[in-house]
Amino acid sequence: MANQVFVNEGIFGVLDHGEIPVDTANFSNGLAAPMAAGALILTGINTGYVNVETRVVDRFPDVDTDGWEEVMEISVNAPAGDLKVESLERGPDSNSHSLSPMGSAWYRLRVHARGREVMRDKVSLEPVEDYLLIVWPAPPTDATVLRSGA
Repeated sequence: MANQVFVNEGIFGVLDHGEIPVDTANFSNGLAAPMAAGALILTGINTGYVNVETRVVDRFPDVDTDGWEEVMEISVNAPAGDLKVESLERGPDSNSHSLSPMGSAWYRLRVHARGREVMRDKVSLEPVEDYLLIVWPAPPTDATVLRSGA
């Protein structure tokens, strides 16, 4: 399911019941910052809209990095069992659906990104960045970079 998500200050979230424990965020990889619950996704634009497609699968999916500039996987905890893509300023929109079908559990989040350098730190009311988020149940493990750079 593809959607436009509003970005403010270069971030949107995969949040668990709207919680943003930002003080626990690990920003070390520059694309996806896991937190004690949920994760933050770092965009190229500062403010505006990005295209986000989500897929929920029941097991480790095949890796396909074609057409993507950056691809990485992180572990995401969902203690409330309510992971959703959300704008940090506007919350989830009416099309947002659950990314945590197993409820309260650990999930693996694969983040695909392209276009993050097109309008770096600028405002873009028309989306110039695309994200594909694939989520599946999996025990926690270290972040994995599958593709880095253009």
